[in-house]
Amino acid sequence: MTAQPSIARALPFWMSLIFVPMITISGIYGGWTIALIPAYAWIVMTLLDYVAGLEISNIDPQTDESELTWYKAITLIWLPVQLAVIFGTIMLVSWTDHLSLTEKIFLMMSVGVISGGIGINYAHELIHQKNRLEQALGEWLLISTCYGHFRSEHILVHHRYVGTPRDPVTARYDEGFYGFFFRVLFGQLTSAWEVEVERLGRKGKPWYHRDNPFYRYIGGSTLFAALAYLIGGWAAVGFFLIQSFIAMMQLELVNYVEHYGLTRRHLGEGKYEHVHPRHSWNAAHKMTNFLLINLQRHSDHHYKPDRRFPLLQNYDHTEAPQLPYGYPLMTLSAMAPPIWRRIMNRRVETWRARHYPDIEDWTPYNEATNPLPR
Repeated sequence: MTAQPSIARALPFWMSLIFVPMITISGIYGGWTIALIPAYAWIVMTLLDYVAGLEISNIDPQTDESELTWYKAITLIWLPVQLAVIFGTIMLVSWTDHLSLTEKIFLMMSVGVISGGIGINYAHELIHQKNRLEQALGEWLLISTCYGHFRSEHILVHHRYVGTPRDPVTARYDEGFYGFFFRVLFGQLTSAWEVEVERLGRKGKPWYHRDNPFYRYIGGSTLFAALAYLIGGWAAVGFFLIQSFIAMMQLELVNYVEHYGLTRRHLGEGKYEHVHPRHSWNAAHKMTNFLLINLQRHSDHHYKPDRRFPLLQNYDHTEAPQLPYGYPLMTLSAMAPPIWRRIMNRRVETWRARHYPDIEDWTPYNEATNPLPR
């Protein structure tokens, strides 16, 4: 079923703005109010998903871009919103004394939930666009969380090698989140560096050429850290880094969920089958898709990466593996590996049996026994 875009249909995707008054309340009153954002992000959103159910209707993917203005606008305005949230909160914790140190740390962790859960997600949408302004906005959203290299890795590595040993951010079957997180923190950075050096090399340029985007990634994050220092010294730099670390964790929790245990067929000689909807976990939970601008329709994003978020299509269980719950509850369970495995390992095994019934031994798909040639 298809539906026509409209302003009324676009406005629910603006619900992320609720985090701005929430962080303001948390910063002013402290105490239990600091739990507002994590409680809303994980508990309230899960309850809203349960009440609202699934959204399986699709907007016509051929819809003209001129009809998507109100959808795009929320991503276009988010950079100034995010900078105001990050540095406004840093000013609050640096220039006032009504919060304890513990409250200040947890407040900055809440900021990281916003900059990671919303900001990096919007950056993900923006860096996929052809418009240079949108690309720049997305890149600076990433830089504000010290994760600028995600742009290089995601566009040039992840989308090409998802579901293969070459992709650092495809979670392996039975791999726990914490091992995955620390593996990816370094693996994604080195992978991004290598692909950019290789890209420069093809143009006859050395790694230190000014076209290396790592100058922007590192320089921009250093600039933001310097701004934090001017606001409140080294303590403020520490607060900036706390929100950055939590933002990184938010992103990698989602990365972990999106492809856990899913593998493309190995064709031999380092070659793999094309990417299909079955290589990403899909979720049609309505309210979380509003909050995360259809990120849960990840199967279609990998199948058609150039589609803007309102045009992403939903797939049913015959075409793509389905998550039993939306991202809030799934990422929460990922932080408890035994619970995660109990929920997901059986589903991975069912997916394998359905799409690859001829494969009995999956060990050749393990990075340790069959690394993909670079």
